Amino acid sequence: MKVIVTVVEKITSEAHIDIPDGLNKSAIKQHIVDRYNTGGMQTEVNIFQVGFESISARIVQEQSDAKSA
Repeated sequence: MKVIVTVVEKITSEAHIDIPDGLNKSAIKQHIVDRYNTGGMQTEVNIFQVGFESISARIVQEQSDAKSA
């Protein structure tokens, strides 16, 4: 019997980055989004927490390899 198991996890990552002084709230948000989108934060992001959300299993019907004549 074959079973497909699906696990859903919520991963919380944390990065400590430097942001230029003097930016307003909107500019800070844009700086973070731009840095994330360009991959500039990728090496600084560490998994902080993994939370289990759900697990499910589905039985897969196996097909016979024998062909009828």
